[in-house]
Amino acid sequence: MINRTIFPAQFKGTFQQPDIFGYYGQFGGAYIPEMLHRNVEELKARYLQIINDASFQQEYQQLLKDYVGRPTPLYFAPRLSKEFNTRIYLKREDLCHTGAHKINNTIGQILLAEKLGKRRIIAETGAGQHGVATATVCALKGLQCIVYMGEKDIERQAPNVARMKMLGATVVPATSGSKTLKDATNEAIRDWINNPSDTHYIIGSVVGPHPYPDMVARFQSVISAEIRRQLKETTGKELPSQVVACVGGGSNAAGAFYHFLEEPAVQLVAVEAAGHGVNSGMSAATTQLGKPGILHGSKSLVMQTADGQVVEPHSISAGLDYPGVGPLHAHLFETGRGRFLSATDDQALEAAFHLAKTEGIIPALETAHALAVLKDLGAGPHDTIVLCLSGRGDKDMATYMKAMETGKF
Repeated sequence: MINRTIFPAQFKGTFQQPDIFGYYGQFGGAYIPEMLHRNVEELKARYLQIINDASFQQEYQQLLKDYVGRPTPLYFAPRLSKEFNTRIYLKREDLCHTGAHKINNTIGQILLAEKLGKRRIIAETGAGQHGVATATVCALKGLQCIVYMGEKDIERQAPNVARMKMLGATVVPATSGSKTLKDATNEAIRDWINNPSDTHYIIGSVVGPHPYPDMVARFQSVISAEIRRQLKETTGKELPSQVVACVGGGSNAAGAFYHFLEEPAVQLVAVEAAGHGVNSGMSAATTQLGKPGILHGSKSLVMQTADGQVVEPHSISAGLDYPGVGPLHAHLFETGRGRFLSATDDQALEAAFHLAKTEGIIPALETAHALAVLKDLGAGPHDTIVLCLSGRGDKDMATYMKAMETGKF
């Protein structure tokens, strides 16, 4: 049985954990400027010891239960199951406090920051869910919070911007490049370089220099730990046929996959944002379009030109609008352990409205990309599909309202 409380302290170099240098296969590592060397080395040296400490675990687990609202339900979707002639379960991360899975990670990292003596917190955000989750835990702990967000994303995710400000965070617009998640991450890293001594950077996905991809995956692994337990209680079997999740950087997918990574009987399906089409020039399907490169402190698959310039991504979903993917997911793609699909903007919109009208659940646009591939899974009546419903759709209502005005939905 998997130990679902204490994280393994040793590096195994498996799918589940990187090697001692932070690599999953050829992807990962820590490519950082000299000014950040002390911070990253401190994290590398101390994060496993801190998060495995009994007092840390006690507070972390208590907050997950009483503050976040875990465990989240594993909901059998009867109408979807009937339509696709298979058994479909939705892991309801949309019911977490703040409305998405992001809080699992920010709770862990704010406790870690306290142990490290950091009083100033910075974060990047695209869809705003990580920004809200970071602002939430900073308010909980009384720490200063600065969130970097692309100017374009500030416009299309206005409700989350208002929530961050109400929680006491300072929201700083990123006005360079595409003015989206990539650029917000660049600005957050610049801040960290300029304030290395008192600042902890809460990265929101399984990206960045080691140990962030591993650390975020461990905090998000509560998702798959609960799935195994809940499936056992519901069906008598811990293992589903397939686990499906959307992927930008990939934190909800890493969390949903984590305790199934070493279970070859379970197919792992990651769904990227195809935007206007994979080959349209307006896409964020990194595994299809990317090649090995360095982005935001680690080696992974990156959308880039022949001379190494990062290609601007596009997705209707602010949380998937990223030109890279976490090194764990790059490794899953390269080895074939993960099956990587993609969904266009229009397909995601259609899937979101379909879930709303079929199961009475309005999903985030990110999650809608995963829903869009249900028809492509090839599942039968004896299969069990678990889809990570990573977030709720409140933040995307402006986009949904605009879509309804077209008369297509």
